Amino acid sequence: MQKSIHQTTLVFVLTIFFVGSIWAQNDRNTPTLNLANLKQVAEVEERYQSVNVEMCEVVGGDFWIPYELVDAEKVKAEGFAALKRTIPAVNLYDKKLRTLAAALGPMYIRVSGTWANTTYFQDNDEPKLETAPDGYENVLTRAEWKGVIDFCKATNSKLVTSFAISDGIRDEDGNWTPVQIEPLINFTKSLGGEIYAAEMFNEPSHAGHGGAPEGYDAAWYARDFELFNDFVDSAYPEMKILGPGSTGEGGLIPGGTISTDDIMTATPNPEFQVFTYHYYGGVSQRCRGGLTPENALTKDWLSKTELGLKYYENARNKYQPNAPIWLTETAEAACGGNPWAATYVDCFRYLEQLGRLAKKDVQIVMHNTLCASEYALLEQETHDPRPNYWAAVLWNKFMGTKVYNMETQTDGPDIFIHNLKNSKNGFAVMIVNPEDKETSIEIPANAERYLLTADEILAKSVRLNGELLKLNSNDTLPEIKGEKVKAGEVKIPGQSILFLTFSNNE
Repeated sequence: MQKSIHQTTLVFVLTIFFVGSIWAQNDRNTPTLNLANLKQVAEVEERYQSVNVEMCEVVGGDFWIPYELVDAEKVKAEGFAALKRTIPAVNLYDKKLRTLAAALGPMYIRVSGTWANTTYFQDNDEPKLETAPDGYENVLTRAEWKGVIDFCKATNSKLVTSFAISDGIRDEDGNWTPVQIEPLINFTKSLGGEIYAAEMFNEPSHAGHGGAPEGYDAAWYARDFELFNDFVDSAYPEMKILGPGSTGEGGLIPGGTISTDDIMTATPNPEFQVFTYHYYGGVSQRCRGGLTPENALTKDWLSKTELGLKYYENARNKYQPNAPIWLTETAEAACGGNPWAATYVDCFRYLEQLGRLAKKDVQIVMHNTLCASEYALLEQETHDPRPNYWAAVLWNKFMGTKVYNMETQTDGPDIFIHNLKNSKNGFAVMIVNPEDKETSIEIPANAERYLLTADEILAKSVRLNGELLKLNSNDTLPEIKGEKVKAGEVKIPGQSILFLTFSNNE
């Protein structure tokens, strides 16, 4: 692999010379890129690339312990509990955090996760309760929720969330009540904030491990959902209802207790405005997963996100064919991610996932998380950017909402084509080359490129066109500059990611 990093986004000028097939061979057997007569296959939302901030981060609590702090003997003695540590509540007023999040906007920020299922909203301005009331496990204060609302406003983000489902919200017969959702909505309104959309609760497929009452099943979910839906219709009809938000089905990750099929066929049938699911391609080493860094660049791994979609896409098509589909939680691996999720190698999965799912008409992809554990875009304590953060910046800068298909190509890098963001007639092309060998393409016009590389595949820093990507001294983002290249052959280094943008504005 090349020892320098080149983040390459090619800005191609649209001209009348763009004729013929999208990806063809010239006389020298070098593939030629051509963007004439592209077929649009999908259109995603402008907030397509979005993120999660776990409820655990907002309120402070037990989250995944960094690998360097894992105590093997303690794990043997205490089991799963030893894989987590207590983290403080994230400071959502931190200037650096806001600056870096805003650079990815506009986006959705989802505040949810398993912790949200058992979180009590303390609807007063008293000191935070030291112990949650009976039927809950965690406490969310007004100040903490105000931090969420203010963070969304400051970063041009729309809020997505979920609500408590534990015994504390229920009447004596076990029925769902609005005792928690109602004050949270009212307080949000009083702040001039908005909950744009919500799932009733996080991952009903794993309700048995997620704070639901003992014996919770699909029939119980259906009864809860009817009450939840009726309340939202009357009290907050502008909030979109998402669901079911299940995960791991289709043979990917075992451990679920309620199937999506059972949920969708229960009486009364739940109906969602947006069909949602979660996806992890495996579990991390913390949870004894068998993934390795060598897996991270294989075709099987990079395409697995489409397998993760298939089950839920089929369920959506069967039960709610007119509903858009969102992936509301995803990352490198469940249980906080593997150690290499924080390195350059995971940029390939991250960007391939965005590219592949856009072509499948998935409208939103919410990465987990913004700033907690190895799979986060930012370091947890310092909020320094990780490689995936820079990948996210490049995607956000160039890849528009219109998605195009390309004809069958020869073996080689994966190629994704969108309209060029903030351009009337341009195209953005992302070429992902996970192979440890250089390849090349012929481009038909002058261009500007942005090449993403790293000094080694497990590096925690990346380079743009050979220059180290880092924040300015005042924690602002550097200017993202391309390199002009002339029409003809363009080389793509091994294990690199190249963005191409075609514009007629030159």
